[in-house]
Amino acid sequence: MTKSKTVGTTRTGRKRQAILEAAAELFLRQGYPGTSMDEIAARAAVSKQTVYAQFSSKEALFVAMVLGMTHAAGDQVQHGLAELPAGTSLADHLVAYAARQVEVARTPQLMQLRRLVIAETDRFPELGKAVYEGGPARAIAGLAAAFARWNEQGLIRAPEPEVAASNFNWLIMGDPVNRAMLLGDAAVPASPALRRHAREAVRVFMAAYGPE
Repeated sequence: MTKSKTVGTTRTGRKRQAILEAAAELFLRQGYPGTSMDEIAARAAVSKQTVYAQFSSKEALFVAMVLGMTHAAGDQVQHGLAELPAGTSLADHLVAYAARQVEVARTPQLMQLRRLVIAETDRFPELGKAVYEGGPARAIAGLAAAFARWNEQGLIRAPEPEVAASNFNWLIMGDPVNRAMLLGDAAVPASPALRRHAREAVRVFMAAYGPE
């Protein structure tokens, strides 16, 4: 009995994931109005009834897709931030974090997601807030918590860690994200240039916030 239930739950989870992946592919390529539940079901290789069993409406599926992508990207960025590895300087640790953040954020899928959410703001006003909270706000909150601890340890001078975190976040993200959003994905520099950008952002940050 227990085994059958576990298998069924796993199968349901796989179908749900297939639906979300199909929705992401189609919504990002065709937009919200241009994508139908029939297309999503066909792409996911499930019935339309199965799609509706998992998501009550096209709107609910769209919201779940956007939030899922946002949280997954946030998890990638936040991984390893809180712990400073033994023998690693704070500057090097921040360069690794900054490079990871900008690499994740500039992926074509996430850039297209931002454009899609902006295009659908009137239809889904809560999504812009959710993407902000799961993206920039989450990154800044994670940085602020780390900066508060490092401030106590004397590794940086950040008596207002939230302000320092916001400054650091936009030093990293401002130029690459604006280039991608306004000039297209091809305008974003390649990985080596992004790492140089990350290193320079950390140099500027440490000049302002590093220990005396």
